[in-house]
Amino acid sequence: MRQSYFKSLTLALILAAPLVTGCGKTVGETIDDTTITTRVKTAMLNDPAVGGLRIDVDTFRGAVTLSGRVKSDAERQQAITLARRVTGVTQVKDNLQVIPENSNAPAAPATPNTPANP
Repeated sequence: MRQSYFKSLTLALILAAPLVTGCGKTVGETIDDTTITTRVKTAMLNDPAVGGLRIDVDTFRGAVTLSGRVKSDAERQQAITLARRVTGVTQVKDNLQVIPENSNAPAAPATPNTPANP
């Protein structure tokens, strides 16, 4: 019985070691970062002033990185504010690109269409 317990404990430690050393974070830190990411993303999706689907949220040891495209500087500022309000966030890194909505519109033709035979 005692030998079985020892084998189980050894196996558990062997399997857990890559989780701690593989990415430089403990299992608890990974769970905390995932929770922070989920809360930030949820806050953005619930705010009509922020296009949460266009913003990527990554968290490493409490530091949140926002990346993606926003339509205005006001949207960018609101996304940063929402991220800072989440419990556990220690820092917000802003990698957001402000790209106005009208910049994606197709360009108008250079010359008007004229019939081939007038």
